[in-house]
Amino acid sequence: MKFKADEIASVIQREIETYRSQIETTQVGRVLEVGDGIARVYGLSGSMAGEMVEFPSGVRGQVFNLEENSVGVIILGDYLTISEGDEVKSTGALLSVPVGEAL
Repeated sequence: MKFKADEIASVIQREIETYRSQIETTQVGRVLEVGDGIARVYGLSGSMAGEMVEFPSGVRGQVFNLEENSVGVIILGDYLTISEGDEVKSTGALLSVPVGEAL
């Protein structure tokens, strides 16, 4: 099977013209200290109170205390899996609890 150069060029040109880049940004912070189920995190200055964050171990936390240089996060899981220097990702979602008749 042989391809013609002009056919290849037209396909590439069409792909370039229809390409739409999608950039996703995630706010990331670092654990400064952790103890008794609370983590102090630096770098999440854009977080809102009540926002959920995720630690590398998959444990989630809730932003609770907003300070000038850091935020306090209530850890909703095994805090012993979290260490100083761990990366923390903001989820942009608030804590939600499902409700209904089945509960």
